[in-house]
Amino acid sequence: FPPRNVLADTQSKNPRGKMSNFTGTWKMKSSENFDELLKALGVNAMLRKVAGAAASKPHVEIKQNGEHFYIKTSTTVRTTEINFLIGEEFSEETVDGRKCKSLATWETENKIYCKQILVSGDGPKTFWSRELRGDELILIFGADDVVCTRIYVRG
Repeated sequence: FPPRNVLADTQSKNPRGKMSNFTGTWKMKSSENFDELLKALGVNAMLRKVAGAAASKPHVEIKQNGEHFYIKTSTTVRTTEINFLIGEEFSEETVDGRKCKSLATWETENKIYCKQILVSGDGPKTFWSRELRGDELILIFGADDVVCTRIYVRG
């Protein structure tokens, strides 16, 4: 077998025109390990309690035009909005609000993987991914080896 070029494989898994459509409004059906994720990010117990309650019923709106994405996540405490193009670096914040540079790529034709690099300071390596599986949107946040999985259904 010829040697594999992982980056080329990642980019070729989603030829233009074959991508999933993430557009829609989404409501959370389940969440696992959110508190553990916040602990891994160094968030104190009191703030974790507030964040956990606030993030228990997030409303997510996604608009997709080809490889351009707009994602708005609203909770009772804050609203975040990101605009990005697959394969181009963009600015956003980690789950705990630290500024980072991010790069989203297609992992498969149904899954976007986004690596985050902190703009300043030290912290765990963070990422997120969004994957369409049938009628569900699977959102995964990671901080080092701690993973939080949130499952959404169209709202």
